Amino acid sequence: MSLTRDAEIVWEGKLLFRGGAPGKPTSLIDGNSDEAPSPVVTLLLAGAACAASDVVLILEKMRVGLESLKVLAHGLRREKEPRRFEKIHYIFELAGEGLDMLKAERAVNLSVEKYCSVLASLAPDIEVTHEIRLV
Repeated sequence: MSLTRDAEIVWEGKLLFRGGAPGKPTSLIDGNSDEAPSPVVTLLLAGAACAASDVVLILEKMRVGLESLKVLAHGLRREKEPRRFEKIHYIFELAGEGLDMLKAERAVNLSVEKYCSVLASLAPDIEVTHEIRLV
């Protein structure tokens, strides 16, 4: 497996950009948040999708019949420039056959604390927290 990843982004006017991996479907990113997620919301989404992917794989190994998984993200940014995140909080809502809080906590904790490469790539002073809800 290659350790490198490539991406490209193309300006479409205003503050709209379309991007993704070369040759693959693209996503729209809007610097104004008018027509699509902004770059900072996209960062929250990347962390949520990365962690959720790990959770799905870990629960599969635990033989949990996952029925639903939703991740809500809340980020707190600094008031002054650069307005980077100071805190990010993820809420994992899960349901499935054979799923209990112990298994959910194990899967989410492993993802957030060990496996999620997006969250591991954030500045170390960004406080990343999470909670779990079984639905």
